[in-house]
Amino acid sequence: MPRKRITQIFPWLLPLRIKQRLFCFYTKMYLDGNQYSETKFETALPYQLFKTSCPLYNRETGFDMVYQENKVFNLKLAATTLDRIVIKPNETFSFWELVRYADKAIPYKDGLTVIDGKLTTAPGGGICQMSNLLFWMFLHTPLTIVERHGHNVKDFPEPPSDAPMGVDATVSEGWLDLKVKNDTKMSFEIRIAFDENYIIGRLLTDQNNGWFYEVVNGKPLYYRKNNKIYEEVDVKQKTILTATGDCVSERLLYRNKCEIGYPLPDKTDLA
Repeated sequence: MPRKRITQIFPWLLPLRIKQRLFCFYTKMYLDGNQYSETKFETALPYQLFKTSCPLYNRETGFDMVYQENKVFNLKLAATTLDRIVIKPNETFSFWELVRYADKAIPYKDGLTVIDGKLTTAPGGGICQMSNLLFWMFLHTPLTIVERHGHNVKDFPEPPSDAPMGVDATVSEGWLDLKVKNDTKMSFEIRIAFDENYIIGRLLTDQNNGWFYEVVNGKPLYYRKNNKIYEEVDVKQKTILTATGDCVSERLLYRNKCEIGYPLPDKTDLA
């Protein structure tokens, strides 16, 4: 049986622990020597490198749909700090450095989130959909992934999207961030918009280099361990020439592993 954390034994210590953690989290960024992106452009950069969208509402969670409505509210709050951000050469993008004050004037609503390994509700729940979207966009660039954390457990089926398996990035303020570094001579601009049913992300740039990226999976592996089902899958990046459609390079980005917390289709092969 795993040992309990001191804040689980003495819950009244949790607010103090959170303040301590946040202080250390942001102080470390302040002192780490990186230049963090904060500039917003009113005029969009001229070239679109990638565009994607995903449904705002997931009806497969098993929870009341009010938490999906609240998630959309939270996403729109977070988007106000991220839309039009430009990642200039030698700059680092940090999700939390930008989003930390998104709820300063208007508080987040309760949405779905994972706390102590359990799916529950809490203020700000659901903004991982924003970090997931950004990570999927970043994989279509030459930006260097500095920090990314996949979900340990996939609690329910994902809504339809153009992203393959294993492309997610969970965030938790003070603990888990999403960071990328711009080691190129190009600038990249984030654009985020919403319609009635979708969140829409675009990544713009100031140069047209004549290529684009495709991100694909290898063959997924499912297996049982300690009475739990796990999924492992390779995530690969292909560089494609715009003029000819030829693939000029392919590389393995990472191998994603997570527990599956819902029933798989009956015909799924288990290793």
